[in-house]
Formats: sequence, C-alpha cells, structure tokens
Amino acid sequence: MAYTYKVKQGDCISSIAYKYNFFPKTIWDHPDNAEIKKLRKNPNALFPGDEIVIPDKELKEEQCQAEQKHSFKRKGVPEKLRIQFLTGDEDDDAPRKGIPYTLDITTKSGRSVPQIKGKTDNKGFLEEDIPPDAYKGKVVLDEGEDEEVHEYLLGHIDPIDTISGVRARLENLGFDCGGYGDKLDEMTIEAIRNFQADHDLETLPDDFKDFKDIDQDTLDKLEELYSGE
Repeated sequence: MAYTYKVKQGDCISSIAYKYNFFPKTIWDHPDNAEIKKLRKNPNALFPGDEIVIPDKELKEEQCQAEQKHSFKRKGVPEKLRIQFLTGDEDDDAPRKGIPYTLDITTKSGRSVPQIKGKTDNKGFLEEDIPPDAYKGKVVLDEGEDEEVHEYLLGHIDPIDTISGVRARLENLGFDCGGYGDKLDEMTIEAIRNFQADHDLETLPDDFKDFKDIDQDTLDKLEELYSGE
C-alpha cells in the first residue's frame, strides 16, 4: 500500500528513496508525485512539510534455468558531491586547481564511510561519489599552514523560492547573509545586491521589502551558479 512521507529538514529524494529501498527516479517520476515535482523542480531541494508518495513495491521476475547457479547484483545509486574552490581574489577569482583534500562523510544511519582523498581538478572542483543518505561532509583542503576546514550540511538546501533557500545559496557562494535562516534582514538584502552587482543583474530598489519581488533573473542565476550548470 502506498505511503505518504512528510519531508524533514535534511531530506532529499535520494535519501528518502534510499530509506525505502527505491531508486530516486522511481519515486520522483511517479505520477502521484507529479505536483510536488512541478512545484520543487529540484529533487535535492525539498522543503520541510512537503509530502512525497512512496509507491508500492513491484515484483520483478527473471527467467533462469533450473539446477544452475545464478548471481544477481543489486544496483547501487551513489550521489555526487561537487564543490568548486576559487581563489576569492577580487580581480581574478581563479579556480584552485590541483589542491589536495580529504573528505569525511557522516550518514544519517551512522554507517562508516571510508575517508576520501584526492585533488581538485583543473577547474577547482572536488567531485566524489557519496552515499545517498549522506548527512554531513567535512573537507580539509590543502595541507600544513595552508590547511582549511570546510563543513557542509548535505540535503539541507531549501527550494530557491524560499528565503532560507536563497540565503543558503548566497552563503555557500561567498555572499555573507549573517548565516543561514529565513529572515529577510538588511544583511541578506545587501548580500542579494552584491550578488546582482557581481553578475550584472538589475539590483534591488532602495525600498525593497518583499521577498516575492526578487526578479526571476536573479533567482535563475543564483540557482545556475549554485548547481554548477
């Protein structure tokens, strides 16, 4: 019997599907989830309280010959963590390529995940497979005196059409909103204006007060840069 799951903070379609032993695509593309898919668009940016239908399991049959040994392999569904590191220079925000890193992952279920080591690519990206139920990530970038520690909450990004979603993306892109949250305060407004100025977008008017008045070009650009598309 189908079940309706209420989204909690930190959930995404991948972690929900993993919990109920489905492929993410099976749940996201299910007809009963058409409305939430239309509303949220991004399966990795759900909002607490959203409702996701978990469908019934369907029996799959395979033909095989009797009195012979057969092997069946369960498909894995790793997720991808992709983070770009830049120099942050005002005049030349160049990619930090070839920088060594270690990545530690904490899962919701508490499973042990071996530490991942690597180097950023030519565009400054860290790109690694992670478990679908990854909850936290810690990146130690560079070594010795240049070592930096970056911590991330995975699956916690809210939809782009929410204040908390805009603030989180701005924070992660280096535009200081004073931390995460759902308040449209002066610091958040200033961060939005700085983002718009950096990307030649029309800036917010002086009398701006309503989140709904942020233009779609700004939201689209913010989503594009955050997702790395």
